[in-house]
Amino acid sequence: MPPDAVAPTHEVAKRAINQGTDSTGRTSVSGAQAESTDSLFERVAWLYAFCRERLFRDDTDRIISALWQTRAPASGTRVIELGCGPGFYSRKLARRFPQIAVTGVDRSESQLRSARQRAAAQNVNNCAFERVNALALPSGDASFDILIASRIFTVLPDHNRAVAEMFRVLKRGGRCFIAEPRHTFWASIPLIAMWLLASVIHSGNGYREPRKATVLKTEAFGDLFRQLPWKSVRIWQDGRYQYAVCEKS
Repeated sequence: MPPDAVAPTHEVAKRAINQGTDSTGRTSVSGAQAESTDSLFERVAWLYAFCRERLFRDDTDRIISALWQTRAPASGTRVIELGCGPGFYSRKLARRFPQIAVTGVDRSESQLRSARQRAAAQNVNNCAFERVNALALPSGDASFDILIASRIFTVLPDHNRAVAEMFRVLKRGGRCFIAEPRHTFWASIPLIAMWLLASVIHSGNGYREPRKATVLKTEAFGDLFRQLPWKSVRIWQDGRYQYAVCEKS
């Protein structure tokens, strides 16, 4: 596992946040473009929920080990999960640690409805779900102790903006855990299935999600986080996934 890397200066971070391309070097999709079409996560919500609950890797124990080691999170710890979908990690962490408060956010109301229903069925009362764009979080600066995101870079149009928002909403000493696929083929299977199903059962003009998942190469994935002034950045790979754990100074 590579040693921790110290992040660069605030000036470098500001320039990275304001640039017009994403971390793969492509021009970012504007908000107007992203909003102009329908969403697969609304039209075939159940299919993505099935993939998240049954097919994707469950990193719950890895999250807990990376963020809290052998100790439990302190009472009142505030956690946010970006792109929570059906609330998989939000519910599991809230259920495991009833002393924390978890907020799951997503752009899809259908995914959030599923998350709320599943939380209610499991009697999980310390998590809430809100419709929020991860590229423009309504939370104030330094609002959360912990941030979690899994597979969101596969569909987000602006990676730099997303990481800047992660940094902004974390408190000093706050940490984030990010998990992303390493292989385009495997990462794209859910999107391909959703596109195919949507084309059969719905007639629309298109969807804002890409037809193929965006997967960052190892160097680009690490650079995405090191451009901001974190206290520490740790990057590693495990099978089909790559991970980042960052602590805010």
